[in-house]
Amino acid sequence: MKPVIIAKLESLQERYTEVKVYLEDSNIINNQSYFRKLSCEYAYLNQIINFFQIWKQIKKDIYAAEIMLNEPDIKEMAQEEIIKGKKYILELEQQIHSLLLPNDPNDKRNCYLEIRAGTGGDEAALFAGNMFRMYSRYAESHNWTIEVLNTIPGDHGGFKEIITKVIGNNVYGYLKFESGGHRVQRIPATETQGRIHTSTCTVAVMPEIPITELPDINPEDLRIDTFRSSGAGGQHVNTTDSAIRITHIPTRIVVECQDERSQHKNKAKALSILGARIRKAEITRLEQEKASTRRNLLGSGERSDRNRTYNFQQGRITDHRINLTIYCLDEVMEGKLDILIESILKEHKNDQLISIYENTNAI
Repeated sequence: MKPVIIAKLESLQERYTEVKVYLEDSNIINNQSYFRKLSCEYAYLNQIINFFQIWKQIKKDIYAAEIMLNEPDIKEMAQEEIIKGKKYILELEQQIHSLLLPNDPNDKRNCYLEIRAGTGGDEAALFAGNMFRMYSRYAESHNWTIEVLNTIPGDHGGFKEIITKVIGNNVYGYLKFESGGHRVQRIPATETQGRIHTSTCTVAVMPEIPITELPDINPEDLRIDTFRSSGAGGQHVNTTDSAIRITHIPTRIVVECQDERSQHKNKAKALSILGARIRKAEITRLEQEKASTRRNLLGSGERSDRNRTYNFQQGRITDHRINLTIYCLDEVMEGKLDILIESILKEHKNDQLISIYENTNAI
């Protein structure tokens, strides 16, 4: 384990002792809110310190076993103890690292999943439709629910834009790194000469923010337009101005919602999405200012801006952020995304550990 991590653990052990004393103070016990806060901190530190104390004991045992290697009669037993101890040390360090990693409070929340056609015209819209199907299948495999909030159909199928809400356990934690540009290379159905075309779509994933945490939005900063819904919907479509378009003038963020029959429901959903987008934009700005993220997870939709490339001719998918290439495109397009998502999450954890090594104040 890196010396900087050991130093951090030693300081946490001192804090653990302090918190333990505080919890026995009658004045603090009578302050219920502060007492609960300290109790949560104590439970967290207790886990880390227990692992750390075991880690230190195993290190001592390994050191003692290494000394016994000079004793011919017990050399073999000492070697076994060393091997067993080193294996246990690795397991303990993984546990400690996991506990030290900062938790994203948004990971357990539902999220908004927005897919937009980028460069490539009709083929980009078709690919956006394929992406929506892929994420829908992935959601089904995790027992999540997808609620469609707004759609703008493509002229020849697929979607120019589709905005959804994904509901389930740890949804944002799994999907947050899907944000960005996705590029497809394939022969479109309309291509008569068999040429491979390159098209793109962008994906944006934002956590659903509770009403109490939504940013305050000045009504004077909003321009709200109503218009008639388009697309499927029976007699209701094109008969009433139930669709809503909200423009946040300071940020120029525009949200449309037309899938509900009620203007009030469409407005409520649009405001919720708008709040999430404003919050996401602010967080992204702060992260870029602090240089606290190692990757930019948002995309512009240009061909050169991509997280992944989906090559249908070769059955290949490449995630350019982690230099991962796999040859199971058909399975992935059917929603088997775990191999990609788990790889990017693992790399993200590695990045967090590196930041801990570089800066002890990161935890």
